[in-house]
Amino acid sequence: LASCDGVDGLKDGLIDDPTRCKFDARVLACKDADGPSCLTPQQVQSVNIVLGPAKSARTGAEIFPGYQPGTELQWGRLIGGTEPYDTALDQFRMVFNDPKWDWRTFDVDRDLARAEEDLKGLLTSIDPKSMSAFFGRGGKLLTYHGWSDQDIAPLASVNFYKSVASVVGDAKTSESLRLFMVPGMGHCGGGEGPNTFDMVTPLEQWVEKG
Repeated sequence: LASCDGVDGLKDGLIDDPTRCKFDARVLACKDADGPSCLTPQQVQSVNIVLGPAKSARTGAEIFPGYQPGTELQWGRLIGGTEPYDTALDQFRMVFNDPKWDWRTFDVDRDLARAEEDLKGLLTSIDPKSMSAFFGRGGKLLTYHGWSDQDIAPLASVNFYKSVASVVGDAKTSESLRLFMVPGMGHCGGGEGPNTFDMVTPLEQWVEKG
């Protein structure tokens, strides 16, 4: 936050656009002994991994965009323990139909492909081609995502929007799909930024009155 709050020209405790924030966790590395005000080399590595992106070791393709600078105070479930958090574990226990599945055996390329196949329709509703029919019958989708979301990477929504535009075109996308990125907001709400707003009236106005 200290590094990037002022990038937008206003020091207000929020990072307006984290994609403009060039932050390297090595600036927090301990110069002497480990302590609460600095990070060990392993901790620096963990921070940079979480900020991502995660890529396939086999193909180099991006699998997950990583989290954004400004989400760090909410990382407890991501890096705060010796076990992954329950939601992540349960999804792969479903994939392998094994309540005792050991996450230490996880292979990104092999097991992610299996998960996407087994959970198709449940966790993979991001095919931009699927939006064409929805848009064609007049459907409108109003979306938002907090830049400080600690559960779902904010760029996942940005990437989805861009993928839709690449398929149906910028003009049709802007008629039917809007994305608002909210500075400082966490997962669907909360956080330091504006996180309470009327989501229904603007959609009603857009659909019924253009």
